[in-house]
Amino acid sequence: MSVMTVEHANTTLQLNESTLAFSVTAQGQTWRWAESYRPRIVTTDDREIFFSDAASITHHAWNTGIGKGIRSTYEGFSVDGVELPFSFETIVWIEGVSGDVFFEFVPLNEDGLCVKAVYWPGYMEFEEPSDRWYSVLNIMQGLLLPNTWENEVNKLHFDGQMCSCAAYMPWFGQVRPGAGYIAICQHPWDAAYQVDHPANGPYSHVSVRWLPSLGKLSYRRIMKYSFLGSCDYNDLCKIYRGYVKETGLFTSLAEKAAKSPLVDKLIGSAIVHKGIKTHVAPGSYYYNEEEPEKNDHLVPFSTRTAEIKHYKEKGVKKLYLHLDGWGDPGYDNKHPDYLPACKEAGGWEGLKELSDTIQDCGYMFGLHDQYRDYYFDAPTFDKDFACHAPDGSIFDMARWAGGRQTLLCASQAPYYVKRNFEEVLRHGIHLEASYLDVFTCNEGDECCHPWHKMTRKECFEYRNACFAYLLSKNILPSSEEVTDWAMKNLVFAHYGPYDFMLQAPGSPRKGIPTPLFNLVYHDCMILPWLMDRIEGQEDYMLYALLNGGAAYMDKDGAYPNCDGSFDDAAAETHLDEEIERYQIVASLQERIAKCEMVRHEFLDHDWMKQRTTYSDGTTVTVNFHDNSYRIDPQ
Repeated sequence: MSVMTVEHANTTLQLNESTLAFSVTAQGQTWRWAESYRPRIVTTDDREIFFSDAASITHHAWNTGIGKGIRSTYEGFSVDGVELPFSFETIVWIEGVSGDVFFEFVPLNEDGLCVKAVYWPGYMEFEEPSDRWYSVLNIMQGLLLPNTWENEVNKLHFDGQMCSCAAYMPWFGQVRPGAGYIAICQHPWDAAYQVDHPANGPYSHVSVRWLPSLGKLSYRRIMKYSFLGSCDYNDLCKIYRGYVKETGLFTSLAEKAAKSPLVDKLIGSAIVHKGIKTHVAPGSYYYNEEEPEKNDHLVPFSTRTAEIKHYKEKGVKKLYLHLDGWGDPGYDNKHPDYLPACKEAGGWEGLKELSDTIQDCGYMFGLHDQYRDYYFDAPTFDKDFACHAPDGSIFDMARWAGGRQTLLCASQAPYYVKRNFEEVLRHGIHLEASYLDVFTCNEGDECCHPWHKMTRKECFEYRNACFAYLLSKNILPSSEEVTDWAMKNLVFAHYGPYDFMLQAPGSPRKGIPTPLFNLVYHDCMILPWLMDRIEGQEDYMLYALLNGGAAYMDKDGAYPNCDGSFDDAAAETHLDEEIERYQIVASLQERIAKCEMVRHEFLDHDWMKQRTTYSDGTTVTVNFHDNSYRIDPQ
C-alpha cells in the first residue's frame, strides 16, 4: 500500500493510492473515509464509472502560497471497450491560515460521458454504536441523528438537493467524543447529499454528490471541511455563521429594519392565515369525486373584514394577515394569471375594503401568490416559457388544486411579479408584506429552452430578483420556508419548522429536532411557528418560545393533512385562548428578535428538556414531558 502524506498548519493529510481514500488528522484526532466507500461517477443511464477505472492515475504535490496538498489526475476511461476523452482532477489541500481542508473536483474534458452525479468526496467512517456519536443535518430547521437512532433515515426531501428544505443551509457535520467536523458546500446550487442510517444504526454515513449544470459539470466544485477538537453542534453552527459573514450572505434583521421600518412593525405581530376562494379542478390529486360539492368553497372579503375588526375589538395590537385564494381563479389555480380579485367574493372593491380596514387598524396585509407552478389553463399559458428539459419535454403533473401544471421558467417570474403587483397596487390595495410561494422550499430549476436557458444558480438569482422587486415597493417579502441563498432579501417566511411538524402525528422521526438554522440566523429572519397542541405530543407553542419566533394565532390549512395542517389531531382552542398564547410568544419575540441565539442545549441528557440562550442574556427553558416553560429574566 502506497500512502502519500502532506503536513501543514498542524494538519496531516494522507491519500491511500490504492483505494483513493483520504484521511485527515487534526486537533489530535483522525478522520478517515469509510472502507465501504468507492469514489464514482454515475451516468444518466445509471452506469457506474469508478475513479479507479481510469487507465492513468497520477498524484502530485500541490504547493501554493496559501496551502499544501495533493493533486490527482484521472484519464483514460473506457466504456464497452471504447476509450473516452473524459478526464478530471481532484485537488485536496490544507489552508495554511485555518488548517481547513478543501476537497475540489475539477472537470477537464467531459466528452464521452453524460454525467448524472459525482459521488466525491467520500463519507467518513462513523461506525460506533453510541448515541454520543451523532450527525448534524440541516433538514428543515435541523436535527441531530445519533448513531443508535431507532428509525431508518435514507430518504430526503427533493432527493437531498441543497438550497431546498432538504438543507436550509448547505452543510453537514458529525460529532463524536473529543472531535467533530463541519463540511460546507461552496457550490450548493448544483449539489445534493445523501444519508445512510439503518434502523438502530450502528452507523450513519453522510456525503455530498455533485450534479451537472445544464448537462455538464462545467466548473470546479468545492467542499470545505473544518476539523475541531472537543465540540458539539453549537460549535459547528457558529463556524458556519462566521463563514456566511465572511462571504457576505449574512444580513441581520437590524440591517433590514434600517432599510424598512416595517420590519419592526412585523416583529411581535400575530400571524393570521386565511383564505377566500377554493376551487379544486377535476384531475387534481385533491379532487373529491364522491362529494363534488366540497371542491368549491367561498368566503366573502366582507367576512374577513369583519374578522379583522373583531381582532381589534379583542385588543390585538399587532397583526399580519396572510390571505390565500384572493384571485378570481381560486387558490392554486391558473397561475401566473391570477387577476382580478375574486369577483364572487366582492371583487376589487371588497379586497380594497379589507385592505383599508387592515390599514385603519394598524395591522399588516399580505397576499399569497405563486410564480413557479405554471397552469395549462392559465389564459396566457405558453409552453415555450415553461422549464424545458434537454430533450424539449416539460414537466407535467396535477397534484395541486388547479389541475395540470408545469413549471414556469424562473427567468420569466420577475416580469409576472411586476405585472401582477403593479395591477394590485393600481387598485389601491395597501400591501406591506407579501408571499411568493415555494421559492425557498423547492429545489432550483433548470431550463434548456434557447430563448431563456437557465442554470439552477440563475434560477435562484431570478427568485431573489422577485423578492428585491417587492422590497423596492416597500413590501416585505416572504416565501414558504427559509434558505440562506435568499438571506439578503427575505425578511420572513411561512415557517421554518422541524421536519416532524409537517408529518402526520405519530410518524417516525428522522432524529432529534434541533434549531440549527436559528443558531446561525435567528437575528436575520422572522419565523412564524405553528401553535398546535397535539394529543400525546409536545405543545408546539414551546418550540415558538424556545426559538424566539413569531406565533400563528389562527391558521387555516390550504389542503387537508398537508404542510402541518392536521386539524383532527390538534386540540380545539378558542379565540381568547389563541390570543393569550400568541401574546406570550409575541412578548418574548419583541425582546429577542434581533438577538443572536448563542447556544442551545439538552438538559440532563434528555432531548425533551431544552434551553436556548440569547445574546441579551435571555434564557428559555422548556420541558416537553409536562409542557412547561420558563423565561429568564422574567
